Amino acid sequence: MPESPNGTTETRNHAEPAGARTDEQLMVAFASGKVEAFDELFSRYKQPVFGFFRRRLSEPSQSQADELTQETFLAVLRASSRYQPSALFRTWLYAIGFKILRAHRRKTAFRATFLGTSDRDPAIENSILADVMIRQAMGKLDRLEREILMLREFEQLGYAEIAELLNLPVNTVRSRLFRARTALRQILSASAPAPSATTLQEFEERI
Repeated sequence: MPESPNGTTETRNHAEPAGARTDEQLMVAFASGKVEAFDELFSRYKQPVFGFFRRRLSEPSQSQADELTQETFLAVLRASSRYQPSALFRTWLYAIGFKILRAHRRKTAFRATFLGTSDRDPAIENSILADVMIRQAMGKLDRLEREILMLREFEQLGYAEIAELLNLPVNTVRSRLFRARTALRQILSASAPAPSATTLQEFEERI
């Protein structure tokens, strides 16, 4: 096993040919401004990350997996300055992928609850349209109630955490959250199928 100039033993990623730079070396090089290093990382990991999402999506599609793969590498770009070479790049990359997958699942559940549909429903042909509808509807909510709703549904904070963050009593958080959900359903009801009673009951029990 080769040694680095400072005498420490280096480990190579098993898929790399002899003489190739490690993923970690490439990431450090990219963080220092060498764009071609990122191109090499993208070439190495585009298909593995795509497969990661295809295997984990409840309704796998190439376009959806492609979109999440692109989001993952965009997140790598944004977080490159925070990468620490002591961490394996592959582990760090998949940690980002898991975070994006969890966010995607939360958005899917949110759409299904408030639009009463899944991505397969022909009434809402794609997730982009659904997201636009929800974004427009949420823009009509009271500002504080919108913030509470987003913290609960997307960041998945608990009632006590939201209360501390916004300097509010817990009971106020609960009541304003209920009002926000009710208002959102009313706003969306004119432009989307109403959620079924079963779906809403399951959602309320989940939270």
